[in-house]
Amino acid sequence: MSLADLLRETLEEDSQDVWENERTPTPVRRFGVRLHTAGLSIRETVAILELLGVDRSHGAVWNWIHTLSEAQSDPPTASPSRVAVDEKQIEVDGEKKWLYAAIDIESRLLLEIDVFSRRGTDPAAAFLHRLTEKHDVTDTEFLVDAAGYLTALARRELSGQLDYRERNHIEKWFHTVTMRIDRFHSFWRGSRASAERWLRRFRYHYNHERPNQALNGRTPAEEVQN
Repeated sequence: MSLADLLRETLEEDSQDVWENERTPTPVRRFGVRLHTAGLSIRETVAILELLGVDRSHGAVWNWIHTLSEAQSDPPTASPSRVAVDEKQIEVDGEKKWLYAAIDIESRLLLEIDVFSRRGTDPAAAFLHRLTEKHDVTDTEFLVDAAGYLTALARRELSGQLDYRERNHIEKWFHTVTMRIDRFHSFWRGSRASAERWLRRFRYHYNHERPNQALNGRTPAEEVQN
């Protein structure tokens, strides 16, 4: 069976009239967004859709990505025992920004991400505050690589320690997301809001759709919920 046939199987026959309008069926839009999240550029995504008989513009696919990313849910609520936190410099429309991320060491669940204009104790403390609003981290041990984080943790009455060995999971995640960014154009040619929407969509893909070899093929969300 061809890929085009597999895609058509997801569409109900009585929905085919929508092909005459810009109201593209949801399964097709989600398929296109998943291609983009997996690392394809918008141009490459449009080309693959054309091979499947779906003729849509670059602008249409861009709108799908933004619309569907807004609908993605937060990660499942977790009570992790150990969490690695780190930040990495990115560029948004040519300006330097800092991407902060926190990942559960055991489940590999990407707990939170955020973009700040600068790095330091204050942004780290703000990021940790967002984390405490969504997850139970009362008894969590945070693994960090800089003393400034220890000050930020103390502000939030959280515990942490400097650790340079067991932080490879978050380093691998930053490596993965950097490769995705480089597939497009090394930095976002849009607003900070557009970067945050893309990151939310990628977080959903990483937590809910991407099998993890270390979890025997389960996703981080499945690991937390089971």
